[in-house]
Amino acid sequence: MAQTQSGEPGDGAAEVLDRPLPDGVRRRVVQIVSDGFGGLTLGELPAQLRQYARFTPSRRIRFAGNAMAAAVESDPLFRQRVGEKFREAQPELAGALDSGSPPPAADALDVAAAAYVLRPPGWVKLVAAAGEEALRADAERAGEENRAELERLHGELARARDHTRAETERLRTELDAARKESDALHRKLRAALSDVRRGEAALRKIRADADAVRADAQALVSAAESENRRLKARLGEAEAALEATRKAAREGRSVEDMRVRLLLDTLLDATQGLRRELALPPVSVRPAETVDAVEPGRMSAKDIAARALSEHDPAILDQLLALPQAHLVVDGYNVTKTGYPQMPLEKQRLRLLGQLSQLAAQTGAETTCVFDGAELAAPVLLAPPRGVRVLFSKPGVTADELIRQLVRAEPPGRPVVVVSTDREVADGIARAGARPVASAVLLKRFSRG
Repeated sequence: MAQTQSGEPGDGAAEVLDRPLPDGVRRRVVQIVSDGFGGLTLGELPAQLRQYARFTPSRRIRFAGNAMAAAVESDPLFRQRVGEKFREAQPELAGALDSGSPPPAADALDVAAAAYVLRPPGWVKLVAAAGEEALRADAERAGEENRAELERLHGELARARDHTRAETERLRTELDAARKESDALHRKLRAALSDVRRGEAALRKIRADADAVRADAQALVSAAESENRRLKARLGEAEAALEATRKAAREGRSVEDMRVRLLLDTLLDATQGLRRELALPPVSVRPAETVDAVEPGRMSAKDIAARALSEHDPAILDQLLALPQAHLVVDGYNVTKTGYPQMPLEKQRLRLLGQLSQLAAQTGAETTCVFDGAELAAPVLLAPPRGVRVLFSKPGVTADELIRQLVRAEPPGRPVVVVSTDREVADGIARAGARPVASAVLLKRFSRG
């Protein structure tokens, strides 16, 4: 309770505030209670406030504000003790309130909060007046903010109008340019259609000329075939006459042949004796091998693409795996989610590995199947089938990166075939020298058996 300077209850103690304490006044009251809080002993504090005795003033306001406001309202003795601490801290304001003439220069909220704690005569009017002053200040501040916001919106509206006009002019200019460009394109299109019609007429003439040339060529081929048959008949007659001539020559020169044979045997014996005397080693290099030239290269995985097969023909996979020391690398989930995505991941893996095992047994190619293991909490337990190497990528490493590492690990020149539909993977491994194949091609090869 508020007291006069003599310590007796003031006349304002019986006054009652008939409305809620304004928020601004309430905050100043909590600040006054917090400031006087530290000067009281633990026994002088209400029971509900003793737990905040060691708090700093700022923490006390934050955590015990409601409790302090309730205590100063409901506990007159506590309010009296806080008022005494306030009189000691601000005697001039307390004296002015006791005399009924608060300082005109003082803040209305501070005067109302002090009057609420000290309870001098007329304190209710001071609190009510402070509340009304705070509401009026809030209303004025809100009005100023609204006027500023309205001015800002007016400015934005003007800028938006200017921007709209400028944008409209720009779009109108672009539309005119687009219309002119469209007219030009229409003229070019008409000219192109005229060129196409002339080209079609020229093509028809060329086809007619080609048909005439083809007929003339057919006639020439028929004449050439007749001449060829006549020449073959004459060649047969010449061969028969030549054979008769050879037979007569053999019979006439049998003695000469005997002499030549004897000379040849003599040379062979002399040659063998010379070889034994010189002890010459066997010949391992031929003269043609000493000539500097470019030999034809061996067929690689890239050369298979030049053959007359479609990229989606599973026969191209057989040709690739038929290359010497071929290595087949498969992007596991890319294939399974292309072929049978509705199955659980475990069954997808088992089905693919079984099919790869059969393919490895048929082709004899080294086979590696890569699965994405970046999201796995623990290693997958499975027994890899015969002829298939199964790898999971480490945490933080994707299956695509593991495939690129496998390709880079291979020596240059070894045929490496990578099965994946991922365009980025295909481009990357192609630059590294491997041959990309779509997942659909491998699935077609499985279905073929």
